[in-house]
Amino acid sequence: MPDVTIKTLDGQSVSVKKIIENKLTLVNFWATWCGPCKIELDHLKDIYPSWQEKYGLQIVAITIDNPRQLSKVAPMIKSKGWPYLFFEDAVGNLKNKLNFQSIPQSYLLNKEGKVVWSNMGYAPGVELEMEKQIQKAITK
Repeated sequence: MPDVTIKTLDGQSVSVKKIIENKLTLVNFWATWCGPCKIELDHLKDIYPSWQEKYGLQIVAITIDNPRQLSKVAPMIKSKGWPYLFFEDAVGNLKNKLNFQSIPQSYLLNKEGKVVWSNMGYAPGVELEMEKQIQKAITK
């Protein structure tokens, strides 16, 4: 995972390396205008507590909303009750380094920060494949 600077939702700069350091992490790129993104984050909400407990997984959700749209992010998170760590990449520092084209886009990182699995788009049941990949990542 490239070590670039992204921002907290209150505008503080933070290094990606610091966020993922020594943690099994699912990084999910999303936006407020992306229907499949919201569905995926809703589905993950129900299973996230058990993944945290069983695997020590953290989910980091990074919005790619542009600067004008950022004011919609925090209210949406609050109304949805999403329990993830949230950051913003409105200027595209991380998105451009990873060079993905559409969202939702997820990356599973092992504790060393290496991408061990990625998934583009959302389809019902993708959570099952995510969990398989999480299990593989902790046994390697």
